[in-house]
Amino acid sequence: MSDVDAAVTRAHRGEWARVVAALTRRFGDLDIAEEAAAEAFATAVERWPADGVPPNPGAWLTTTANRKAIDRIRRESKRDDKQKEARLLYDEDPPEPLGAIDDERLRLIFTCCHPALAMETRVALTLRMVGGLTVAEIARAFLVQEPAMGRRITRAKDKIKAARIPYRVPSAEDLPSRVSGVLAVLFLVFNEGYLASGPDTDPVRQDLTAEAIRLTRVIRALLPDDGEVAGLLALMLLTEARRTARVSAGGELVTLDEQDRGAWDASLIAEGHRLVRERLAAGVAPGRYQLLAAINAVHTYARDIRDTDWSQIVALYDQLARIDPSPIVALNRAIAVAELDGPDVALAAVERLEDRLAGYHAYHATRADLLRRLGRSQQARAAYDQAIALAGNTAETAYLSRRRDQLGRS
Repeated sequence: MSDVDAAVTRAHRGEWARVVAALTRRFGDLDIAEEAAAEAFATAVERWPADGVPPNPGAWLTTTANRKAIDRIRRESKRDDKQKEARLLYDEDPPEPLGAIDDERLRLIFTCCHPALAMETRVALTLRMVGGLTVAEIARAFLVQEPAMGRRITRAKDKIKAARIPYRVPSAEDLPSRVSGVLAVLFLVFNEGYLASGPDTDPVRQDLTAEAIRLTRVIRALLPDDGEVAGLLALMLLTEARRTARVSAGGELVTLDEQDRGAWDASLIAEGHRLVRERLAAGVAPGRYQLLAAINAVHTYARDIRDTDWSQIVALYDQLARIDPSPIVALNRAIAVAELDGPDVALAAVERLEDRLAGYHAYHATRADLLRRLGRSQQARAAYDQAIALAGNTAETAYLSRRRDQLGRS
């Protein structure tokens, strides 16, 4: 990758959300903001190799995107819209009172996470508009086909326009009731960064994990008594602490049982454990993120994989299944059950999920590992093949391929 290509990539990761947010605030239209931002980055790809990378890439991209947006409005405007067009071109943006959060990207998140939209639509739209993920990456996160996800995002933008959903942060009084949708967004953004689903991206995208953690810290500062905000932050920190040990120097996924625990970030683990202890001391029934954080706390307390308290992990998954009876939770519980009751018991639980998880690579990867442990090599190989075909992450594909090839050929 050339220096200019690297600069464009950095700018996209660091500036995409800011550019989209600035345009959305000025023009009040997500379609215009997204398309103009995309055109500005395309222009950068064309011009920066010849002109050089500008001293302030973000300002250059925002200015270019503004011009692209105005050009589009000019093309689409009718003659009786000239007065409105002139105001867009020459008027200053009117001052606006500050909301509960003075951050343009969070303003954009709350617009995308408006209750008028279905939960999955809020998450998908925010991943696209704020996270800058491609439609293909978002589709993988939702386990749906790419064209269907594209239509979902388009309908969401149309609904925001038709319903005139305001581009603002909720008032302090409304903020708690609106935060659950934002947490769901940040969780998926973090997951996409921690183990990126795209085959043409880095297997770990620290820009996304760092942004998800940053925004969660902001919300935590605003809602210090919200247990789920604290739980999500703890979950992210305990997961991020293991990031550098997750991928080998050769670009292959390193599973939890094989990771060098000495390479984990002790300061992030300490902060995550502190948050988990604070929530336990609060004496309030934990929510989904708090339980996931507690599970990760048990993992990170163990100095060696053999010291892991699997019975406590299974008990926490039992609690989680009562409030989130999803097949993903059941799959992860089965992985823990394998350590307590053996791979045969776990395999029976996993295979009951086939109808619901047939398109999910982790289902096939888990089944392959259990079959391998039971000595059923031929079936394990077939399951690894299915997992490899569905996995998008390059590090994960390399790991699954090695495990499959270790089985030999029957």
